Amino acid sequence: MDQFFLFYASFFDQITMLTKRIIPCLDIKNGRTVKGVNFLGLRDAGDPVELARRYSEEGADELVFLDITATLEKRKTLVDLVTRVAREINIPFTVGGGIKTVDEIEELLKAGADKVSLNSSIVKDPDLINRASDAFGAQAVVAAVDAKRTGNSWHVFIKGGTEDTGMDALEWMKETETRGAGEILLTSMDRDGTKQGFDLDLLKLVNEQVTIPVIASGGAGTIQHCIDAVKTGNADAVLAASIFHFKEIEIADLKADMANSGIPVRNMAL
Repeated sequence: MDQFFLFYASFFDQITMLTKRIIPCLDIKNGRTVKGVNFLGLRDAGDPVELARRYSEEGADELVFLDITATLEKRKTLVDLVTRVAREINIPFTVGGGIKTVDEIEELLKAGADKVSLNSSIVKDPDLINRASDAFGAQAVVAAVDAKRTGNSWHVFIKGGTEDTGMDALEWMKETETRGAGEILLTSMDRDGTKQGFDLDLLKLVNEQVTIPVIASGGAGTIQHCIDAVKTGNADAVLAASIFHFKEIEIADLKADMANSGIPVRNMAL
């Protein structure tokens, strides 16, 4: 019986790793979900608790919650709101925005987050990745990278996309893996909110150089864009906001079309 259990558990883990994830993103400002273009021109997209509940019910694989002004406003992530969202969902939940210490990470995990997304703080203090990974495991640490094309390369931007660090994005992503990040959330600032498709060149380059999962973010406008991110860009997951918030694409339709194109997705009934 033990051998059967171990075989089944191993088989399930392999299937889970192979499936590609659909992840709605809640960008939060002043307690509301917002969405803009190229990180600018934000418009209201609804109540984050209601949206989170809807996405969990509609078959999303995970949910990402980003308090997009926490770093600029030099404050902590909205822990109370994180708690309220966590109570309404039964899918993995990643939280980011203004997180600077291991203690803050612990507070968010206790509030209901499964993972934390770290961006500006790890650029300023790269060892935070090591400390967080040691304390909570690599699976709880997501390295968020906001990348913008500069000439023939991509630079890392921080503080909600307002500050160019001058760092090479590809080199930085390799370092985050080395330091213990379990996943990369890669946002193309050039494509963010444009609905023109993901930056496939950037995705391909990153996936050639790291072994941890890469979430594609920035540019989703059609189902085909999501399929291309996985098939051409080798993304492990696709993250989108406005196409889901405003019901331009239904998660069930996206999963069905991805499955029909040969991409393994999780059964929505699971």
